[in-house]
Amino acid sequence: MSQENVGGVSLNAEGVEREELEVDVLVVGAGASGLACAIHLKRLLTAAGKGEATLLVLEKAEEVGYHVLSGAVMDPKGMQELFPDWRERGCPVESPVTFDCVEYLQANGKKRRFAGALVPPPLRNHGNSIVSLFRVTRWLKDQAEALGIDVYPGFAGASVNYDGRRVTGVETRDAGIDRHRHQKPTFQPGMNVRAKVTVFAEGTRGSLAKGLIAKLALDLGKNHQLYETGIKEIWRIPEARARELQGSVIHTLGAPLGTSGYGGGWIYGLAENRLSLGYVVGLDHPDVKLDPHALFTQWKQHPAVAGLLAGGEILRYGAKTIPGGGYFSMPKLYGDGFVLVGDTAGFVNMARLKGIHLALKSGMLAAEALAEALLKDDTSERVLASYAARFEASWARTELYGVRNFRQAFQSGFFTGLVDAGLQQITGGRGLVARRTARADHATRWPLAEARLVKPAFDGKLALDKLTDVYHSGAVHEEDQPAHLVVRDPDLCVTRCTVEYGNPCQHFCPAAVYEWPHQDAEQARKAGGVVINFSNCVHCKTCDVADPYQIIEWTVPEGGGGPKYIDM
Repeated sequence: MSQENVGGVSLNAEGVEREELEVDVLVVGAGASGLACAIHLKRLLTAAGKGEATLLVLEKAEEVGYHVLSGAVMDPKGMQELFPDWRERGCPVESPVTFDCVEYLQANGKKRRFAGALVPPPLRNHGNSIVSLFRVTRWLKDQAEALGIDVYPGFAGASVNYDGRRVTGVETRDAGIDRHRHQKPTFQPGMNVRAKVTVFAEGTRGSLAKGLIAKLALDLGKNHQLYETGIKEIWRIPEARARELQGSVIHTLGAPLGTSGYGGGWIYGLAENRLSLGYVVGLDHPDVKLDPHALFTQWKQHPAVAGLLAGGEILRYGAKTIPGGGYFSMPKLYGDGFVLVGDTAGFVNMARLKGIHLALKSGMLAAEALAEALLKDDTSERVLASYAARFEASWARTELYGVRNFRQAFQSGFFTGLVDAGLQQITGGRGLVARRTARADHATRWPLAEARLVKPAFDGKLALDKLTDVYHSGAVHEEDQPAHLVVRDPDLCVTRCTVEYGNPCQHFCPAAVYEWPHQDAEQARKAGGVVINFSNCVHCKTCDVADPYQIIEWTVPEGGGGPKYIDM
């Protein structure tokens, strides 16, 4: 067996004896897709008389749920299939959707509201539920453990183990290595987890899956995946206003982005006098000063949003990238000894702004293929191909194929995208072009001289700066460890990026991780280039996606490090 560190820089000490752990099925990531896969698989194997099969779920966060983030409005379709009695079992719901609308925010501070029949069909939410994905994921973890599934939080997958092209498991990240890459007295070597089959459920732009997809060319013939960054806060607002808004789903277009790129906002009325609010912007926006956090702040300052927050207080903050490319951007879902599920595989309907139901369904479809493979004692690519066949025959494929050209259409311009999106509703997802292609997000940048976007004014109340928001994310990392954000060619930052793009990492990161305090290139070179405050990182992966030279690589920190997205 050969072992390769794919998808990240190996921080593991050489010559260290590691514990070997053998399981039948390894799931990397305890989000909705990974837990749904484990739950459904355990039930299928038990029904087939193979309940003794060992299933292990590894999660890099300190606690399950800490690293999941969504708006979130849940279509119950996926949960209904996983647990027909999900309501009776107590799956946590903030509120059923009682009202929805779309608002166009104008630059002059006014707005236009479209409700009822004027709401575009993809954004109608009758029958859906507003949820906290944190709470839903914690509930799924409890359901998994009740079935005898082992769920280990605090274990970050650092590298994929291979035997040729076959995945044989993963190696977890060492703990107790200092910033100079020396072992501390608290050193704990990572484990080698060997599995008959590995489920990659890392979420968006998973570091292991990224390397796996590249190594095995799983994206051959596919569109470039397109990503958006979503910025989210939870606010507590005055009770009378909160009571009126509970159950409301409001989506916004227009200001502050206008027609310069793809994006918009959301406002969801939660229980306990709270609002979920956020702003999403496509990372294919060409302006090198694109700053998702700044756009979110400017959006909050619009009177239509600011009025809802008046007299309130921020409770939580977070950020996450979203894979919005759709059907034509999905990688091959399987190979020898592995499958991809959830956001890792691109199971998101960007036209509907939803992915939870698709994540759950992907996990269930994968579980059915895995059960078949384990019962045959054959987890080869040939047998696991039934996962893709199941997907192609499912409602998940029908839904995603019906919006197959949605996100790519907006790369031709905002108005073209709107027109094409409307035609897609009539033509079953085709629109103006049978199959639209896409440019990678990082390849769309204008030169620095054409930058137009500006920063907002921060007041410490409604408009919070990045560091204040990061505090509300609960982000904590062991600071005496090698930075998990790796710049592969630091000299390029100084010699080219400063001149060509003005070091956009200092703008696009929503957690103030990257600083550029230097006066000129020579000073920057002497100081070692960009300053990386990795302890601020909220694990959104924006830097890994948006860096124009693709030399920033997001790797896993020590297990347990990162944000604490409680109730997000």
